[in-house]
Amino acid sequence: MLNRIFITNFALIDSLEISLNKGLQVITGETGAGKSIILGALRLILGERADVKSIQNASAKSIVEAEFTVNESLKPFFDDHNLDFELQTIVRREIMPSGKSRAFVNDVPVTLDVLKSLTARLIDIHSQFETSNLFNEDYQFRIIDGLSGNASLITAYRSDFQEYKRLKQVLSRSITELEEQNRETDYKQFLLQELADMNLDEFDLEEVQNQLRKHENAELITDTLHDIFARLDAEEIGILDTLNDLKSKVGKVSELSHEFSELNTRLNETLVEFKDIIFELHNESEKIEIDPESLQQLQEKVNAVQSLFLKHHVNSVEELIVIRDTLQAEQAGFDGLKELIAHTEKEIEAKAQSLTEQAALLSENRRKAVPVFKDKMESLLRKLGLPKAKIEVELKDTEDFNHLGKEGIQFLFQANAGFPLKPVQEAISGGERSRVMLSVKKIMAENAELPTLILDEIDTGVSGKVAEEIGNLMREMSADTQLIVITHLAQVAAKGDDHFKVQKDETAGKTQTRIVHLNEEQKLLEVAQLLSGSQITDAAILQARELMK
Repeated sequence: MLNRIFITNFALIDSLEISLNKGLQVITGETGAGKSIILGALRLILGERADVKSIQNASAKSIVEAEFTVNESLKPFFDDHNLDFELQTIVRREIMPSGKSRAFVNDVPVTLDVLKSLTARLIDIHSQFETSNLFNEDYQFRIIDGLSGNASLITAYRSDFQEYKRLKQVLSRSITELEEQNRETDYKQFLLQELADMNLDEFDLEEVQNQLRKHENAELITDTLHDIFARLDAEEIGILDTLNDLKSKVGKVSELSHEFSELNTRLNETLVEFKDIIFELHNESEKIEIDPESLQQLQEKVNAVQSLFLKHHVNSVEELIVIRDTLQAEQAGFDGLKELIAHTEKEIEAKAQSLTEQAALLSENRRKAVPVFKDKMESLLRKLGLPKAKIEVELKDTEDFNHLGKEGIQFLFQANAGFPLKPVQEAISGGERSRVMLSVKKIMAENAELPTLILDEIDTGVSGKVAEEIGNLMREMSADTQLIVITHLAQVAAKGDDHFKVQKDETAGKTQTRIVHLNEEQKLLEVAQLLSGSQITDAAILQARELMK
């Protein structure tokens, strides 16, 4: 229930506070007095977009605050959003001079989405021109589901439906990915096999290139070594004989003078190393073979790896190994993707079965509620001056699931006898919309858990007996919900448990909107004024007193 509204620095409102009670709360006031301003401020609490132009004093912020008595059933919502749960919950919206706005629930900052989600459970504002909801399929389902007692079923169904949609998206993405992989898989498999055949983990490119150079130059290496050995062993002038002769002579010199002993030792060591080198060269030369087949194999290996470098735009065997491992992982993922698709299809099938059962139960309950809705609506419309009005509800099965089941809905309406039933958006006239919508709101108030309903001049365009019936109807509605009515009808205003009047005054040259809670005498005069206009007559007062009884 909405207990209190506080508004400051908003349009023509400097500061305004309203305390509301249960039952029928009536708000009246001349056109232009500021009723719509109060309603506009209250819409900020519902999360509607803030307009900096609404700020009266551009140097200060604008504040709209509403206090609600909330039900314990909302505690899970507060817990889910880390909000402090209090039975007397205060919702506040602040608009800064910069145009930015902030929202709070019990002084905890919240996003507009959270604000909207909370206040949508607390209050419903319906203005005289807001009848397009009646043409909306979701709204029509909401009406019938309220009568059907489908609330908990809808919650469970929607949870499963969201999971069903998620699984369908997963399946669609997976199939698309599989198709893309199928288009590339042959080529990628060829690339992977090509890299695997190279045995890259044991491939030493530097060693292979060295072996290739050796085989390519085997003849030159052999000829050069033979020339070296020939010079070493040449008769009379051979290098080895000359070095041995030098060794002997240096040895004799060292015997004559110990100063040459160290040099003699170094020469001997050098000769030993030199002979060892010559021996190794000889051994290596014996191993060298001119083998065209081995040369061809080495050339093929080097050419193959160079070709892979060009194909994959890399410069090293290590990079080729990374590419090979990536292709192997993709191949494994390809197999995993097939398994995911198969598993997801099974999950979708199971979820579809569950949704089918739930949708069938929802539909069964709705079809039981349709005659109840039809009887209630036609009875209410008769009271509101549409004695020949007929309304029907069509429920048609759909091929696939939607967020409300597996069927569509359409309201059919006719206001006068002798005319065919047509979709409500085609058949309803401007003068009938308010009465049809009021009847709908009456039925919803009986079944919905919405604590507060605000009707903004929904009774416009009616008078006489119909106006009296609208007043009675609103009085009945207020037994099930807190009903706040903005009206110009005396027949409605007279039924109020509390009556507030919006006035526009000029103070110190400044126009301000204020609201006054009327006592019984003031209420009598206000109802009389609604009946007779600005000049209140005795007859109007008598009629007002009769209405208020």
